[in-house]
Amino acid sequence: MKQQKKHPVRPVAHGIAIKKQFGQHFLRDQKVVDHMIERVTLTKQTSVFEIGCGDGFLTKSIVQQPIARLVVFEIDPEWAQYVQGQYPHPRLTILQENILDVKPEFFQENAPWVLLANLPYAITFPILHMLQKNRLFLQEGVIMIQEEVAQKLVKKSGRGYGYVSLFFQYYFDLELMERIKPGAFVPPPKVDSRLLYFKSKKEIKEIPDEINFWKFIKACFSQPRRTLRNSLAGYAFDLSLIPSEYHEMRSQQLSMHNFLEIWDIIRGK
Repeated sequence: MKQQKKHPVRPVAHGIAIKKQFGQHFLRDQKVVDHMIERVTLTKQTSVFEIGCGDGFLTKSIVQQPIARLVVFEIDPEWAQYVQGQYPHPRLTILQENILDVKPEFFQENAPWVLLANLPYAITFPILHMLQKNRLFLQEGVIMIQEEVAQKLVKKSGRGYGYVSLFFQYYFDLELMERIKPGAFVPPPKVDSRLLYFKSKKEIKEIPDEINFWKFIKACFSQPRRTLRNSLAGYAFDLSLIPSEYHEMRSQQLSMHNFLEIWDIIRGK
């Protein structure tokens, strides 16, 4: 007799399925929520937004704070409707939208914003780039992300240090908060998580030809174990212009100041 294939049972909360395709892992540790809220400054003038409310475990604590408004972006209509019905509040607005589709005009209105969110891990970097593009309208925030990603973001040199580290550190002040084990979530993820505090830098020195500079940085880290000279050998840069002391160094040994110096040189400035 042919054995029937067993389909995995999807976890359920409040009678609603927790959906893997949306990266839903619901936080269940109130202390973590309290630490997120305590780390930021919330006043009667503060605008807060959350990405992915799930069943509202974080939402219910945010909306109780003395804030001007809380806007939640929830792509799953079942959970959006559940939270709207469970926590009706004049300061709470739930939008059934993908945060990555939101126009800059949203952030311009009622700025500056504070972000408090347990991010869907599969789209962490697209969300971070969205925050970078709208950083002038963001004050600060605390996000829950994978431990490995958090470590890369704050690296200053060595293994794991690269484009991601340089890019986001240039636009934000970043600070690691507590490490969160999988058991704090339902269902538990397969990796440890980390709270990361960020604050937008308001005064940043303009980088000449900024788009190409970041392409240059990606090229420098394309083969991180190789020397800078070898990493850039296949690109259209005049390596003879780069000071000799940098040739045999690896990109992981160089600071943002070093890269900006090299960039000015190879641009002929």
